[in-house]
Amino acid sequence: MRIRTTAALAVACGAAALTWVAVPVATAADAPASVRPWQLAGASADGSARTATTATAKQPYPLAVTFSKVKVASGKSAVSVGTDAIVHVSYSFNLTATNVDVSAPDFFVGLDLYRGSATKPTSDLYGDQPATCDVTSSESSYEKVVTGMSCKGKVDIYPRSDLHNADAGAKWHAVAWAIAYNGQKPGDPADVSKIGTAELAGQASPTVRRLSKLTTNAAPEPVRKGKTLTVTGALTRANWDTHKYAGYTGQKVKLQFRKKGTSTYTTLKTISTDSHGNLRTTYKATTDGYWRYSFAGTTTTPAVSATGDFVDVK
Repeated sequence: MRIRTTAALAVACGAAALTWVAVPVATAADAPASVRPWQLAGASADGSARTATTATAKQPYPLAVTFSKVKVASGKSAVSVGTDAIVHVSYSFNLTATNVDVSAPDFFVGLDLYRGSATKPTSDLYGDQPATCDVTSSESSYEKVVTGMSCKGKVDIYPRSDLHNADAGAKWHAVAWAIAYNGQKPGDPADVSKIGTAELAGQASPTVRRLSKLTTNAAPEPVRKGKTLTVTGALTRANWDTHKYAGYTGQKVKLQFRKKGTSTYTTLKTISTDSHGNLRTTYKATTDGYWRYSFAGTTTTPAVSATGDFVDVK
């Protein structure tokens, strides 16, 4: 378990306690993670309300905020994550707030990525900080004030604590959310029903893939024309359970060649990785050029091509 700064819901002494502080975030082996802002009032995958946990418990009220144009990772279909480096996934959306003080210091908006159902997600990815927003429009009348905003932020993925191999290639959704504390103390609100929340769940999200690596070595170097080259390599990918890179076994990989002075690789043959992810094949050398292996990728693992290994043919 690690500590991250987040907006979360804790239940203590029978009263809901909302807080934007450092809170523990559970991994799969721990207790369930703290409830996120978009779960406070309840939401289904289509953004509709869900039944409260208890009929008598006080609940936040529905905040008059709507969301549109939700986009994650600039619309990319997937993001790749290794074993250690934090990956920052950008997002943006527009919101319209009616009779909401969007300038209040305790008004926050953001976006999460979740796997599974919105009512009971199996995984949740989110940012260390809330989104930042710019006011794009404001209309006032006797009855209401309507404010339009453009918001952007980042989901921060920590592979060592956020991900497990089962998350790779699975279906993810995005949920945009807003929360107004309205002067209530975040760590110990006197009346949780005075806190407003809004959310839009079930939005498009990229999948998360296990970062791949591929190497190539052609030998001997140099080689005589017409002699046989032995080309070795290895295909590995991030293992989010062990936090190491391991061989990707039984995968088809192309052996490719680019003649010196050209820019295009040509596929010569296709072979498969062995039980350790290793590659080995032979080919006759006819001219100077670059040799490499290329992997097309799978639903869980991105495509990758090795750096070309130059061989001088005598």
